[in-house]
Amino acid sequence: MQGRKQYSEKLFTSFQLSDRVPQDNFYRRLGSVLDLTWLYRATEKYYGAEGQSSIDPAVFFKLILIGYFENLNSDRKIINTTQLRMDLLFFLGYDIDEPLPWHSTLSRTRQLYGEEVFKELFLQVLNQCVDKGMVAGRRQAVDSFFTKANASMDSLAVQEVLQDGSLYAMSLKEDDEQSSSSGSINKIRRSTTDSDARVSTKPGKPTQLNYLNQLSVDTAHHVITHIQAHHAGKRDSDCLEEVVENTADNLKTSGIEVEEILADGNYCSGSSLQYLNDADIKGYMPDPGQYKAQRDGFTHHADEHYYQCSQGKKLLYKGTYPDRGGYLKKHYRSSVADCKNCPLKATCIQGKGKIKKLADTVDKPLYDQMHQRMKTAYGKRMKKIRQSTVEPVIGTPVNYHALRKVNTIGIKQANKCALGAAVAYNLKKLLNWTLCKIKAAVQAKVKKMKNLLQTPFFSMKHCVTPYPIKNLT
Repeated sequence: MQGRKQYSEKLFTSFQLSDRVPQDNFYRRLGSVLDLTWLYRATEKYYGAEGQSSIDPAVFFKLILIGYFENLNSDRKIINTTQLRMDLLFFLGYDIDEPLPWHSTLSRTRQLYGEEVFKELFLQVLNQCVDKGMVAGRRQAVDSFFTKANASMDSLAVQEVLQDGSLYAMSLKEDDEQSSSSGSINKIRRSTTDSDARVSTKPGKPTQLNYLNQLSVDTAHHVITHIQAHHAGKRDSDCLEEVVENTADNLKTSGIEVEEILADGNYCSGSSLQYLNDADIKGYMPDPGQYKAQRDGFTHHADEHYYQCSQGKKLLYKGTYPDRGGYLKKHYRSSVADCKNCPLKATCIQGKGKIKKLADTVDKPLYDQMHQRMKTAYGKRMKKIRQSTVEPVIGTPVNYHALRKVNTIGIKQANKCALGAAVAYNLKKLLNWTLCKIKAAVQAKVKKMKNLLQTPFFSMKHCVTPYPIKNLT
């Protein structure tokens, strides 16, 4: 006979939420490792002594973590999802019939708390990872990615010229990026929705208003050791020093020192290479696109400051001065007499020029040093380690922890979103690490017992006495 379920809603007379959430549930296990009692002290300064009671700080952070774990990019969706899930209610400490905070409370509380509270949460979780042995710290892989701002291209408008000329010049300097079309747009236009967002793009991606997230990842077990939101108009090389300094500060409390930095060619610049040398940190970065280790047909004589062509003629050093991008370069020139009757003139000299010109950045020795380092077997291995470490890590917060787009306004709020997504990522790594350790320990004990049972001493024929019990008296 066909069965048919009859539903009649009734009042529960005996119900415990804890009985309905399995012991191996993710959020139940998360509650056992996530200690947020320090939040009450850290957020006390944001509240007065009178007035209506606010949302519990621990509940607030648990709710936004739920958003990152469940890939929810909306405060409204966080509340709607939570009220339908018993494990989420148990994680928050709410009864099944207890009303949750309004979604607008999450937005107001996020704006109320300073960045230092979110940074402290990130450090607390990072220190737990260090204590579990998940962070070696010695080698860090650095990379960046764009997060879409909460603003559309239609919100762009020509910005008003600042009354203070020095401030206006500073804003133009901050937006100067690699002579790209998006860089020129950022110089004259700002979003009326989010003035901190910047126009940027990557090959194959649409042009949109973004934030640039810089992060560093420990190569031992892929734990995020630093993340921070920057203006999307900045070059990666301009951010490297700040990224390394902040990463070192995050690990310093655990007695860990950074010794090696792995990055792609976008981070390779004269200033970044000089910083790494001064900080006694070994960098491993491929050559940037404009760098040339050798000039075809020309030999560089650095000690005597000249180039020599294949025809034996010299290009003498003529001086050091900035190019259009403001970078200092050493310029070398041949003489008109040397090039006038040269058989290679048509292919060597561009256009209607009469002499050969070469220019090298003043930081060429630093580039040459990095070029030679990357040619070694160890340098090639570091390149592969970077690709297999930081690039997969970036995909996780973007695709699974709600960091494809921020639902906030302003760079400070975007930084809070980045920190929250990194906390969720590290917490998931921490829980998986703990679970793997438990499974490994259980498997080791089972294997040990099996080995013992297979020994002659523990075999079943030795466990049964061949004599009657009465003869043992």
